[in-house]
Amino acid sequence: MNPIVTALDLPAGSPGGSVELLHDLYGGADPLIPARLFMLHSDHPPKPPVETLRTRGKCLTGHRFWTYVHALSTELTTLLIPRDIPLIHLQHLAFGATPALLHALPQHPSIALVHGTDLLIAGSNTTQRRVLHQSTHRATAIVVPTPAMADRLLHLTPDLKGAKIEHIPWGIPDRLLDRPLTFAPHDDRPLKLLYAGRLTAEKGVAALATACAKTRNVTLSIAAPAHEYAAFAPRLHNIGCRHRYLGWLDRHHLWNVFGDHDVLALPSTTLEAFGLVAVEAQACSLPVLYQPVPGLIDVLGDTALQVDFTDPHALTATLQTLQKDPSTRTDLRRAGYANAHRFPITTTATALTALGHRIT
Repeated sequence: MNPIVTALDLPAGSPGGSVELLHDLYGGADPLIPARLFMLHSDHPPKPPVETLRTRGKCLTGHRFWTYVHALSTELTTLLIPRDIPLIHLQHLAFGATPALLHALPQHPSIALVHGTDLLIAGSNTTQRRVLHQSTHRATAIVVPTPAMADRLLHLTPDLKGAKIEHIPWGIPDRLLDRPLTFAPHDDRPLKLLYAGRLTAEKGVAALATACAKTRNVTLSIAAPAHEYAAFAPRLHNIGCRHRYLGWLDRHHLWNVFGDHDVLALPSTTLEAFGLVAVEAQACSLPVLYQPVPGLIDVLGDTALQVDFTDPHALTATLQTLQKDPSTRTDLRRAGYANAHRFPITTTATALTALGHRIT
């Protein structure tokens, strides 16, 4: 079977869970789903098999957005031979690459994969809500990784037919699930928290930093994109949070860093699509502490410790419990390790492939 086509409206080498998911599904010498994978041109050499698009002028609103989409579509049309393409996988449904692909290949069946960024931006931006509406209505099938994502999608596009929506959880690399369950030594050193991800407002890192600043014998490590950390660092200084910046780590480095910490913190204040970094941490025997927001509740449930990060007193008390009661961390390691094994990426790929066969 010929490879499918998919595109992500981000520069090659961009950080983020959706990028890692794409590489897990479509990347490597022996991809789980053979595909022509397109991203925008950048100064970073793309990972195979990513092909880069030269169209510039990415934007989000107004007539310039549609001019950008038209330019992307024109470039894709020159690169694609429609008769050789069995199926489209649509990514980032509220951004430029999806309407460009739909315009370049208007008669092809398509699967729309809903990412958290789509729903967050469509909730506050008129143009992106319109693009999300058009993309999901034109897609042959729609895939969400959690029930919470389906609920939010239907809230934003209430006239969408729910029968088109399929629940297929995201997954993590199978090789990561081969790691044995390990237990860190319980000693009197400070509790070492790790935050790994973007530093945008909805990630809630300021609340985490505030609690860490008020709790004795707790240290915080931050793994985040350099430009976001540079912008956020003055706020950390004003909060008085002692922390260590680790840089933006590639995945394999991050997996190793998990072993140097006691807890991964996910203080997100709003919807999370899935929480891949949390499941990866659980596979590496790292307990997870999280804000019970839609998406994370579906994936983590009681295999991780829920806390209200917006309540400094509750968060401080939880950190003190984790510090003083090693058995709590041991229980979380066991529960998290078992939870991670529910989500191999091969299961995701198999389900997406089967859905593709059904609609083509």
